[in-house]
Amino acid sequence: MATVRDVPDLGLPHLHRGKVRDLFDAGSDRLLMVASDRLSAFDVVMDEPVPDKGRVLTAMSVHWFAELADVIGNHLLSADLADLPAGAQRPELAGRVMLCRRADMLPIECIVRAHVAGSAWKEYRSAGTIHGMAAPPGLVEADRLPEPLFTPSTKAAVGDHDENITFDRAVELVGGELAERARAVSLAMFARASERAEAAGFLLADTKFELGLVPDGDGGTELVVADEVLTPDSSRYWLAGDWAPGATPQGFDKQPVRDFLETLDWDKTPPPPRLPDEVVAATRDRYVAAYERICGRSLREWPGG
Repeated sequence: MATVRDVPDLGLPHLHRGKVRDLFDAGSDRLLMVASDRLSAFDVVMDEPVPDKGRVLTAMSVHWFAELADVIGNHLLSADLADLPAGAQRPELAGRVMLCRRADMLPIECIVRAHVAGSAWKEYRSAGTIHGMAAPPGLVEADRLPEPLFTPSTKAAVGDHDENITFDRAVELVGGELAERARAVSLAMFARASERAEAAGFLLADTKFELGLVPDGDGGTELVVADEVLTPDSSRYWLAGDWAPGATPQGFDKQPVRDFLETLDWDKTPPPPRLPDEVVAATRDRYVAAYERICGRSLREWPGG
């Protein structure tokens, strides 16, 4: 099992180190994204990496970029090491890299929800609304909504939390036309992904899309989907057979880590507690199973295996 927790110096300008990804300037309006095996829980990055997690995130994103290409374009140029600048062609990064067009990212997260869960359930339970918008009465935890909802949020500054906002607030932030386009394309992507997931025995409860603008070659701009797409880190996947209204099923993501941490007397601030080997292994199994079952491919066949 391949593991990369800290991305090495690639001889390129290092722009950003996120909880999971490192971002480099690859020149010519191109960016290099490297997905590590870092894992965060409760906004704290754990010391222990999850083997192959970065490969899963990259493989799933590449898969979904292709699946959604007729719905919306994307920022991906290549996931092949051979296409990277020479200093970045490191064997340990195989399967973890995406060379991308630089996009002017929208200042909102484009979230779509088909079920009321997570922060949406907390808000609904206390106020009867979802992202400040009217919602049907009488819903219970994990209930299916009458139709998928576009529920945007702001992008938080480092250390802060994203803020759920109304569609009207999204219009104020990006303008009416762009907000309408973002909503329409997010709902279309969600519909396609839900259909594919359900065919594999999963429910896509909700997901977060990142959209941005790139030059269209004719002096204008094109709206594209960027960053990661429909991965376990950005989406809530449930086994269809595990779902029943009234309780949120286990997710195919880092739930084993969350469950373990909730048993501890930890204040959810750094430094993080040590994760037992069995919790790390169980989490890796969730990520690999999500890719292989939802995308219908073996991770062994993805670069770096």
